This record gives sequence, C-alpha cells and structure tokens, in this order.
Amino acid sequence: MHCAGLHSNGLEHQLTSDHCQPTPSHLHRFHLWAPGIKQVLGCTMISPFLVLAIGTCLTNSLVPEKEKDPKYWRDQAQETLKYALELQKLNTNVAKNVIMFLGDGMGVSTVTATRILKGQLHHNPGEETRLEMDKFPFVALSKTYNTNAQVPDSAGTATAYLCGVKANEGTVGVSAATERSRCNTTQGNEVTSILRWAKDAGKSVGIVTTTRVNHATPSAAYAHSADRDWYSDNEMPPEALSQGCKDIAYQLVHNIRDIDVIMGGGRKYMYPKNKTDVEYEIDEKARGTRLDGLDLVNIWKSFKPRHKHSHFIWNRTELLTLDPHNVDYLLGLFEPGDMQYELNRNNVTDPSLSEMVVVAIQILRKNPKGFFLLVEGGRIDHGHHEGKAKQALHEAVEMDRAIGQAGSMTSLEDTLTVVTADHSHVFTFGGYTPRGNSIFGLAPMLSDTDKKPFTAILYGNGPGYKVVGGERENVSMVDYAHNNYQAQSAVPLRHETHGGEDVAVFSKGPMAHLLHGVHEQNYIPHVMAYAACIGANLDHCAHASSAGSLAAGPLLLPLALFPLSILF
Repeated sequence: MHCAGLHSNGLEHQLTSDHCQPTPSHLHRFHLWAPGIKQVLGCTMISPFLVLAIGTCLTNSLVPEKEKDPKYWRDQAQETLKYALELQKLNTNVAKNVIMFLGDGMGVSTVTATRILKGQLHHNPGEETRLEMDKFPFVALSKTYNTNAQVPDSAGTATAYLCGVKANEGTVGVSAATERSRCNTTQGNEVTSILRWAKDAGKSVGIVTTTRVNHATPSAAYAHSADRDWYSDNEMPPEALSQGCKDIAYQLVHNIRDIDVIMGGGRKYMYPKNKTDVEYEIDEKARGTRLDGLDLVNIWKSFKPRHKHSHFIWNRTELLTLDPHNVDYLLGLFEPGDMQYELNRNNVTDPSLSEMVVVAIQILRKNPKGFFLLVEGGRIDHGHHEGKAKQALHEAVEMDRAIGQAGSMTSLEDTLTVVTADHSHVFTFGGYTPRGNSIFGLAPMLSDTDKKPFTAILYGNGPGYKVVGGERENVSMVDYAHNNYQAQSAVPLRHETHGGEDVAVFSKGPMAHLLHGVHEQNYIPHVMAYAACIGANLDHCAHASSAGSLAAGPLLLPLALFPLSILF
C-alpha cells in the first residue's frame, strides 16, 4: 500500500481527533501530527477506507527508530533492574510527613489513559510517558468492596483508607454497625481517621479537594455520619435532626477545631439559607442552605486562638497573595458546590489543585513535628459519572501535576507519599488503536456488526448510550473531541457507575515497601500510621521520641514483631 506523505524524515505521526473541527455539514477533516509538522489530508468526510488505510500506515510509521533496535529495550530493562536492586535497601526511617493523594474513581484504565493524555499534551505519542505516580518504587493493589457492597461507593471506601476499618456504602467515619440514613445507629460506632491521629500526635493536618470539602472523601477524615449526603442540615430528614445527628459541614468546623488547612468547594453549606453567595450574587442555587441559621465560617474563625493568624479566602487571587509564613489556619472555599472542572476553570477566581497543594504544604511544613495532608482529585469521578472522559482525564493529569509539585517540596527521607483510588469506573479504551492515536480518537476499524466507526474510549454503562433511527449513533457525525462529549456506552443510564475491580496503590518514602501485593483497602492507613509513629501502634517508635518529638531515623524493632492487624 502506498503511504507517501504520511511519513517524513523518520518523525512520529499520530492520528488525532483533537484537531478535528466539525464543518457546517457535520463532516470532519483528519490531521496527522508530527513534531514540527502538521499535514492535512484533503478529505471532506470520514471514509471507512481512509480510516483503515491511515491506521495501517501509522502502524508502520509510528515506531521510533531507536525502538527498532533490540539494544534499546535491553538497555532500558537493565537500567530498570539496576534501580530495582537498589530498592533492596529499604527506607525504614520515621515518616515525619505523610501525604495521601486520592484520585476519586481513578481505576487502572484511567491511570493508563491519563498517562497517554499527559504525553500527548506534550506532543509525544503518549504510551511511553511516565506519570509522576509511575515513578514511585512500590505498587500494590487494593480491594475496594464495602462491607455491604461488591461494587463500592466513595464514602465506605474513604472510611476504609482513612479510618482503617471497612464500612457500609454511603456512611463515613463509622463502622459497619451503622446503617445508612439511620441516625440512631451512629452513636458508639464512630471511628477516627489518620488525620485525627496525626493531629493528636502534634502534627499539622490539611485537606485539599476539588469537590466540596464536606463530600464523601474529605468528610471521612473528620466526620461521623450515617449518610454521606447530609452536607448541611437542609439535606437531613427531620428524624435524624430530632435524634441529634449533625450535618457534615457542622462537623467539619466542630469535630476537629484545629485542622490547619482546609481547601475546596462547598461555600453554600456554611451559611444560613438564602444568604447571597459572594461570587454568584444572582444565582439562587449558590445561596446558603443552612436551616439552623449558623454562619459556620464565623464560627470557624471564633475557634482560632487570637494570637494565631487565621484566614478565610474564596478566590485564587487571595490564595496566591497569601504569605504562608503568616498563616496558621486557612479555610479556602472557592465554589458554592464542587469546584469547576480543570478544563472549565476560571483562572482568576478558581485555583488549580496543584496551586492549592503548594500553598498547603508551605503552611503545613512549618511544624517541626511534621504534617499529614489529604489531597483529593475528586472530579475524576464526576467526569466519568457524566460519561465525559475528556473532563475526567484532564482532572487526573492535573492531580499528577500536583503529585509532582508535592514531590519537589518534600524529601524521600522523611515523607511518605501514597497515591491511590477509592474505586474504579466502567471506563475502558481499546479497538487496536495504533501507537500515538489520540486517546480521544477513533479506533482504526469499523464495527463488523453495524458498520459504523467507534471511539477508542467507551463505557460499560452511562449517559452516552444513543440510538438514532433505531441504530447506534454514528460518531463521525458528532464532535467526539469536544470537552463534554459523552462517550458511547453499552447500557443506558443517567449516570455511569463505579467499577468493582481492584485499584492501584503507589507509594514512596519511609516504609513505602509495606504497601505491596494485594491488600484490603483498610490496610492503607495502618501503614501510614506505622510509618509516621502515630495512632495506636507506637512501640517500635520508642527510640525516636525525644522531648515529645520524633526525629527521622530507622525504626527500632523488626516489623514482623508487630502485626498491624493485632496492634490496631
């Protein structure tokens, strides 16, 4: 077959849909990309034969010259082996700091697709790219099921990886003895989190999220609730209120009054009902929700010591003009509800996740005893639920950027960093796409059943199920590169569902090697606590304490003497 014009000077090409713009007649033009070159094929519609032809040519032309030499792969493997052998020297220091990155809904398929997208955003084919989390030396798998659910939700899983016990779906900060939405099953079944353990040990603590600060993931760090949806008292049933249960926003301010840094969305849950929002003055949905009339922001301020510097902020400008040296407590609420998707973010009013993480670390690291920081890329999950893979993956790329920022501000010698997910999604990509194919592009073939093209990214269920004229929608007639394009799904649902498979756990720093193999999800905070000498299991840390403080150094006793399942 003649591939002239598709290969030039040995450069790598990719067929990408990101450059395709729909014409008035809804027909597309294909672009071939190469470093320094953009070639346009003179076609006015997506021809099935053209797709197959280009796919065949690209399969041949996209292999870099260096990868054709066996020596390249052998040398690469030997370098990896050399690095692996160095890991036999285990880092058994005390973790002064612990940072946990939680990609909500970031299953393994999402990690892989994010890796490709990151590479393509840097004008590379993508598959060979390394995410920041890919560079972590230790990887494990986490079993995500809830005590009453094969496929879990974000609340029960948050209780597992923050509090160390598995719980029922929809509940946060309580054991499996608490039933969802039943307030009277809460008392006596509360469980505390690693954030509380760290604060009790004298460390600074922080929460940074792209969701509401009272959403499922962050709430398990400080709240005890029979229902994850009790954001404010406005969302609670009268029975729960009469039985004395408190909403999650209330608990954020009252349960652990000295959380040093809190950043995310969720302003409206902090203010009396119908109070006008500071940013969206005419938007009724942004107004305060509280029925009890409390102004939780003012209450938060009142709880802080007068000699300390406490700051409440609501926009990016205020965040970036802060002097971290003059901030002891920070409450940043940047949206009435969840924060905007990274692709939609207002660069004036809304900070990025990585910007929030940088400021959080600058504030928290002032404590000589160290810190615990929970960081959630929470809207990965939302993008998937909406079938908007492009939104989800760009959220994941931004979280990976934040991981890199945190790594540059801390040391492997005294900081344990863990990256994981709470659960997966029914998100997949396939279709025998050639090397460098846009992650949002078409598979290089037609369906052998309905003779229509399909995108590499698909969902098992969700809102992307569309039938036109009694047949599957022809994706060549829509802009499948749009930020809000909903990828096709096999089963129609208004909201795509979670997946039930194991998720990855990446770790680096002191005691990171304890995260290995396949674990129950609730094992994770026990490892973080053991490494940091906080929580219940402290005998191995006796030598490291000096005048009430911990110094980085090797732990005293063999880990085998202290089975975590017994000591916690």
